[in-house]
Formats: sequence, C-alpha cells, structure tokens
Amino acid sequence: MADPALIGVPTFLAGSIALGLVLIGYVPVEATGASIPIILAATGIGQLVAAIWAASRDQNAVASVFGIFTGFWISYALLVLGLTNNWFGVVAEDAVQTQKLFLLTWLIIIVLLTIASIRLPFAFTLLFTLIDFAVLFVFLGAANSSTTQTSIGGYLVFSFVAVGAYLFLDSMSRATGGRGLPLGRSVLR
Repeated sequence: MADPALIGVPTFLAGSIALGLVLIGYVPVEATGASIPIILAATGIGQLVAAIWAASRDQNAVASVFGIFTGFWISYALLVLGLTNNWFGVVAEDAVQTQKLFLLTWLIIIVLLTIASIRLPFAFTLLFTLIDFAVLFVFLGAANSSTTQTSIGGYLVFSFVAVGAYLFLDSMSRATGGRGLPLGRSVLR
C-alpha cells in the first residue's frame, strides 16, 4: 500500500533540522532566513504533497497531520520572510509580539493534535508531545528575550527529529517488504 509518510516524514525532518540549527545558534541571529529555502521548498511542499496523497487515499488522520504541518511550515516561512522584508507592515517594535502570536497559535493547534493522537501508537503521541514542548520553549524564548529558552527549544526539536527518524525508518522498512518497527501501544485504546 502506498504510504504518504515516505514523503511527508523525511521532508518534515529536513525542515525540523534546519529550524533546530537556527534555534541553537548554528547560524547568527541575523541569518534566521538561512533555513527558509529548505523549509519553504522542501518541507512546506513535501507536507502539502503528503497531505494531498493521504487525502486521495481516504487516510483522513494522516492527511490532517500533514495538512496541519503544511500550514505550520509555510506560515513560518512567510513569517520570517515577511518580518525580514517588511511585507506585512509590522514595525520592528511589534516583531516579538508577532512571533509570539504565531507561536501561541501553533502551540494550541499542535496540543490539540497531541490530544487527538492518543489513539495512535505511542511513538506518534511522543512525537507531538516533543513538538509541543519545543514550540513552548521557543515561545518562552521570544516572550522573555531568552536565547537560553530558545536554545532549549532547538534541542527539543532535535529530540522530536530522532522520533521522526524512527518513524521514517518504520515506514521505509514496511515499504521495502520488511517488518515495521515497534511503535508502542496507544495511550487510549
């Protein structure tokens, strides 16, 4: 059976790695846009393709996950591009508030996704929980002008990248005729 995760998960991982590297300071703060080519072209489009593919196969929950992250990644790219190029008329003094609005909005949506995932194998709930904490720490970093909290968010990104990589290996193993990897029992049956 065709599996949209074979495109959706690795493209999600690419954007996540790029974002994590930005958050931990791998590139200077002035170069925040360095991750945007990966995030917009690979991750945003990859998530969109995976969402459409899942929807075409009536895999509604999978389509929802990839659709939610399509929105996150494309809106993140537009946020960075918009703030750095003054596309939205946000004055510099309001940039932090704009970032906080973005982060809080997506934190709420991804927490809802986490709650909805409790019927899925535990690896998915763990993935979404780690994403929740990463977004929370990046939000706190923005709210408190704390590079320490932002860096913690970046390291949490790498923790969910590890879980995502495990999920990708599971999907790839199944797609190539192998056995899937253990994903754990759901929190709620």
